[in-house]
Amino acid sequence: MDLISKYLPYILAGISVGGQYALIAIGYTMVYGILRLINFAHGDIFMAAGLIMIYLAATMPLAIALPFVIIITVFIGFAVERVAYKPLRTAPRMSVMISAIGVSYLIQNLALYVTGGLAKTYPSIPWISDTIKIFGSTTKRVTVITPILTVVLIAALVLLIKTTKIGMAMRAVSKDFDTSQLMGIKINTVISVTFIIGTFLAAVGSLLYFSNYTAIVPTSGAMPGLKAFVAAVFGGIGSIPGAVIGAFIIGICENIIKSGGSSWTTFSDAFTFVLLIVILFVKPTGLFGEKATDKV
Repeated sequence: MDLISKYLPYILAGISVGGQYALIAIGYTMVYGILRLINFAHGDIFMAAGLIMIYLAATMPLAIALPFVIIITVFIGFAVERVAYKPLRTAPRMSVMISAIGVSYLIQNLALYVTGGLAKTYPSIPWISDTIKIFGSTTKRVTVITPILTVVLIAALVLLIKTTKIGMAMRAVSKDFDTSQLMGIKINTVISVTFIIGTFLAAVGSLLYFSNYTAIVPTSGAMPGLKAFVAAVFGGIGSIPGAVIGAFIIGICENIIKSGGSSWTTFSDAFTFVLLIVILFVKPTGLFGEKATDKV
């Protein structure tokens, strides 16, 4: 019983943060699946959603601020794709990657200018931020809500991809970009929808994540973004189930490591990247990644 009471809060926190990483990781894996592009700005858009929430909550009721945060974040994701990536559709892949890194630093520096580099405190969201007890362990309600909401959103996404016309187009483009274009699929629409879905999930993940980790600085999206990217690679980048499972594994493991005390907490971030190195040695395509075949 003592063992359960000791580790339960860390396991619950791991499941919660794993769900939040999953919502970010899906954005990485969907964009890569269609464009073969790592959107390095994705973590910074996640951070921007947190800052937008802080400023909107200070000027309007939370009930109005919440949907506006999601709408503005989705617009940022759409604008980034149209301005930074669409003009480079036929450019070498290195050019697109450099553009993605440039957008990442642009968002960070804009956040630095707006905040003056000072940490901003995320507003407390009623009910979600309330404290509850589970088997004697005290935690926030967001810890319980996150995995449930994550599963619901992922189920809705899978349903969209499997059953809708735009979902079929996304699957076709991910299989063969050039052939899909020749078959009359509107590539730009598919890519825009992909970015909109990815940034929508990142915005929801931001609301959940910063309800627990309330201090936001311009680099607050860097580490969650990197861990979500590792989760996507770990699960097999391009695979939505793989990204989700990888995110939950990383979230739970890093929080169990933290249970070892302050000396172990230092290594919780390093564990994520050690895990990436190991999985790339053992299975370079990730847990659920498909082996690439050369076309002749």
